[in-house]
Amino acid sequence: MRLCLYQPDIPQNAGTSLRLAACLGVAVDLIGPAGFDMSDRAFKRAHLDYLDHVVITRHESFAAFQLTVAKPARLVLLTSRATTNYLDFAFADDDILMLGRESAGVPDAVHAAVDARIGIALRPGLRSLNVAVAGAMVLGEALRQVRPRP
Repeated sequence: MRLCLYQPDIPQNAGTSLRLAACLGVAVDLIGPAGFDMSDRAFKRAHLDYLDHVVITRHESFAAFQLTVAKPARLVLLTSRATTNYLDFAFADDDILMLGRESAGVPDAVHAAVDARIGIALRPGLRSLNVAVAGAMVLGEALRQVRPRP
């Protein structure tokens, strides 16, 4: 299981997602360009003390990321345009959970390239959750499904 951040806009959300991944033992893919400096130095300056506990792979672009994805890994996009609720989705141990940009999600070309699109059912009239919160919810369910209980 991996977490993938597509061109993140907000460093605090990226930091929260990296901390989540560190605590749960999940590797992270960061796809650029981002709306901020994604270097280790910048993250450390932001007091991300968990940085040494998470495996991060940086990609210059979505195309570069696609070259590194090992099959049979599935790319699972969290999106408000999904028709499948994440609670109804059967996760696999090698899934890559992708979170889009806070400002714009992902472009249509990325939508077309993913293997699955899942969403979180929200109350009518409410638009979206914070991307880090949505990622935590879905990652928690995915890990519940694929990891053995102690």
